[in-house]
Amino acid sequence: MQFKWKLIALTGMMMQLLTYANAQQPAPVTEGQVRFTVKEAVDYALVNQYAVRNAKLDELRQLAVNKEVSGLALPQVSGTGTFQDNPIIQKQLIDASNFDPSVPKGTLVAFSFGLKYNAVGNVDVNQVLFDPSVLVALQARKTLEDLARKGVKKSEIDVKTEVYKAYFNVLAADKAQKILEESVLRMEKTLNETKETYKNGLVEKLDVDRLVVQYNNLKSEVVRIRNVREVGIAALKFQMGMPMKQQLELADTLSTEALTAGIEDQQGFTYNSRIEYQLAEVQKKANEYNLKRYRLEGLPSLSAFGQGGVSRASNTFNYFQQQLWYGYVSWGLNLKIPIFSGMQRRRKVDQAFIEVKRSDLMLENTRNAIDLEQTSSSTSLKNNITTLENQEENMALANEVYKTTNIKYKEGVGSSLEMITAETALLESQNNYFTALFNVIISRVDYLKAYGKL
Repeated sequence: MQFKWKLIALTGMMMQLLTYANAQQPAPVTEGQVRFTVKEAVDYALVNQYAVRNAKLDELRQLAVNKEVSGLALPQVSGTGTFQDNPIIQKQLIDASNFDPSVPKGTLVAFSFGLKYNAVGNVDVNQVLFDPSVLVALQARKTLEDLARKGVKKSEIDVKTEVYKAYFNVLAADKAQKILEESVLRMEKTLNETKETYKNGLVEKLDVDRLVVQYNNLKSEVVRIRNVREVGIAALKFQMGMPMKQQLELADTLSTEALTAGIEDQQGFTYNSRIEYQLAEVQKKANEYNLKRYRLEGLPSLSAFGQGGVSRASNTFNYFQQQLWYGYVSWGLNLKIPIFSGMQRRRKVDQAFIEVKRSDLMLENTRNAIDLEQTSSSTSLKNNITTLENQEENMALANEVYKTTNIKYKEGVGSSLEMITAETALLESQNNYFTALFNVIISRVDYLKAYGKL
């Protein structure tokens, strides 16, 4: 029955190992283009991103270490076998008169006590009956597993943070590119109309040249945004753990309403909502187990041992004759009582106690850091949302001014300089809007992370 349960446990661990091993394989390149929403991008990253895969390996390693610790409470069995050939047997001098009184005293005779062939087979068994350090190690297994598990969770949250930022940054670049391309089309139409007007002699060449310069600047800005988007896609693939050769298309769209939705005061927040605080708590518990282990090292330990084997010695190589083998068995108890260790155990206890106190400080510092992150991210998000709304309104106004100026220019009551000034103001308002949009994206993700919502 025990063998059956051991086999089941071993099979379970091997299946887990194979699952993790498969997860460590790099993501293959899919033919064609893949289309991901932000949620699908996050799910993909949680499987393929290097940091998460590495954290899962750390978790698996901790499980293997715990199996090793469990083995300390099981019998330790070892076997040894020795065969020895003595071509020249060492001799010792003895006084022959001790064995034969008729021989004169002091007569020395060389005598060999060994035989040419010697063979020994031995099995040793040791079983811990009571050892405080082993007991504490067994108690600490669950805490260490929890620590490794939360390490995986922290890596996942960090990866989510970076994927969200990278994904929405690309969407922001898409929106900027769309707006700029519309401006290019609008300017191109105005430029073509101005060229025709110039051919008819109604405007100066200077007016055309000014519009050409503005048109070229807009096209350069579009190229710059395209480059920004290309780099952003590469950064997103990296954060997702996706091969750079894989073609990726984003399925979600970006809107001010989506970025500002779901932002309210987090009244039900507790520090345990943050994985950093959970990690600090578990680390403190692990340090407390370490302190307990050093304190209990002063107690006695008790173990049982047993030994059995067979031996054989002969001047002829006839080891297949069973009657010439002689067996032996011994067993007993081993009690170890620590008496004085040069105050080393006391110093280890002091160091472990300091680590526990350091854990308390870490918890306090983590709480303060969380409070600061929440205050900072909340204020930053609210300010950035207000700025985004203002910049969106400014962009709309600048667009209206441009349309009015364009109408006046076409009717001949406005100048090309006014057109360029209006276009420049529109472009500046668009850039300010893009910057505000980027700031809201970053601050929103930081806000959700600060309140443990990722």
